[in-house]
Amino acid sequence: MTERPLRATVSLRGVLFRPQDDVLVVKRATDGGWELPGGRLGAQEDAPEGVHREIREETGLDVDVRRPVHAVSWRNDDDNGRFGVYYRCLTSADEVSLSHEHTDFDWLSPRTAAKRLSDVQGKAVRRALEEHDR
Repeated sequence: MTERPLRATVSLRGVLFRPQDDVLVVKRATDGGWELPGGRLGAQEDAPEGVHREIREETGLDVDVRRPVHAVSWRNDDDNGRFGVYYRCLTSADEVSLSHEHTDFDWLSPRTAAKRLSDVQGKAVRRALEEHDR
């Protein structure tokens, strides 16, 4: 049994592929770090609908949310619990319209995207690519 159960905010992110198999990464306005698009799940919100909403708000893209490819929990620097779920997503568009939360974006090969992202998000990209290759 876990000695200290995790109480966590739920974060949903999309590993978003366009037809050329490139993955979208976005640059945070707060610290300049790169991440996959997504955000927090709202109360009473269905998870796939939440990731769809977050991606649309952050990028302006309409996406097809597929299945989850990775889930992970952690504590941030302030010792707050986090639980992240990463979904494989598809889009036929590549015209991104960023929200105020991000300053830049890039469509990258999955391998390059995985290197630019944190280890956890890079792992989600690799798992989404494996799902694609099946």
